[in-house]
Amino acid sequence: MTRKDIRTISIHCARCRTLLYRYYKGGRGGLVKCRPERIAEDYTAGDLKCPECHQEFARHALIEGRPAHKIIQGKVYTRGMSRK
Repeated sequence: MTRKDIRTISIHCARCRTLLYRYYKGGRGGLVKCRPERIAEDYTAGDLKCPECHQEFARHALIEGRPAHKIIQGKVYTRGMSRK
């Protein structure tokens, strides 16, 4: 993956619209998982729950032998995903 394939996106809670993460996204696909080392700014307490409405938006997982936050579909929405 080259440097120009990576962009910063905002990840928000779908229920209350609170900003959860600013994240360095690579690739063209949808948001399925977040790697902890790619989180630029974390606005949560680190418990994978929204700080405002306390809804769980992800689960801890090991994907390809590395830690990741597996996103629960429908719990978040993103801004900045489109790449022209």
